[in-house]
Amino acid sequence: MTNLNQFYLRRKVLVTGAGGFIGSHLTEALARANADVTAMIRYSSSSAWGNLEYLPPDLKNSIKVVAGNIEDPEFVTQAVRDQAVVFHLAALIAIPYSYVAPRSYVRTNIEGTLNVLEAARRLGVARVVHTSTSEVYGTALTETIDESHPLQGQSPYSASKIGADKIAESYFRSFSTPVVTVRPFNTFGPGQSARAFIPTIISQAAAREVIELGALDTLRDMTFVGDTVAGFLAAGATSGVEGETINLGTGRTFPISHFAERILALMNVNKRIVQDPKRVRPAASEVLRLVSNNEKAQRLLGWTPQTSIDEGLKRTISFVEANIGSYRTDIYNI
Repeated sequence: MTNLNQFYLRRKVLVTGAGGFIGSHLTEALARANADVTAMIRYSSSSAWGNLEYLPPDLKNSIKVVAGNIEDPEFVTQAVRDQAVVFHLAALIAIPYSYVAPRSYVRTNIEGTLNVLEAARRLGVARVVHTSTSEVYGTALTETIDESHPLQGQSPYSASKIGADKIAESYFRSFSTPVVTVRPFNTFGPGQSARAFIPTIISQAAAREVIELGALDTLRDMTFVGDTVAGFLAAGATSGVEGETINLGTGRTFPISHFAERILALMNVNKRIVQDPKRVRPAASEVLRLVSNNEKAQRLLGWTPQTSIDEGLKRTISFVEANIGSYRTDIYNI
């Protein structure tokens, strides 16, 4: 098994989508490993760094931040130049917003991925780690989902990610571009926005008397962000996995209502949970059940999740409570 700290020591690494939830945790892990990290974030006139703002000052000072747009091929090419490993996480990910603005998902998720892969191909990058999502599988057709499960575009978001995954596959098959696709199942942890259900539950439990959620009986396989990041790091460093698609999940699934009840118990609060119709996906678009088969990740990467659900929830609760002012609990964030 590759010594990850040794592998990334002083290695030039680019993280796209570094200001996002998983991207910021990955950037932090790389900085702690003393990699030479460039963090690509989306340009904003506010000059904010997204979730990178939560990094300790010494780590923030150790990374190079570049701001631009993943849809701009010239900008992407300049960011990719001279990098040894590229972790591509930049994407639009909110499923409800994909019903409102589907074309933007095609431009960001498909064209943005094309820009990264074309730059990597032309510049000879040693490894590209492309980020997929378990949403590409749609509702499980088998007991557990392995990487051969059919892909089902049950939302414009998932369709755009299927397109991006296939672009990545085509670049490996057509040009031998050394790309590995990692397919995280639902990830949670500190820094996640209220567009995800776990911080939604926590923030509402901290600030409101009633918890408003969408579907309560859908089943999800939840991985703590630190474990997901460990999978990314292994995918970037392990030899011989080019062209592979690899699930990152726990292999266990629970309904949304289970997580809600567990969170309320850990917070020691007793509040009513109700279903809010505007938070419910269209019936044929809802993914009813996701549970990973992670055997391939264990075999190829030596990866297994290490953090229990309760431990991950406790860390997430602590973060949300400490930053409750960042969560708008009075509105539905799409």
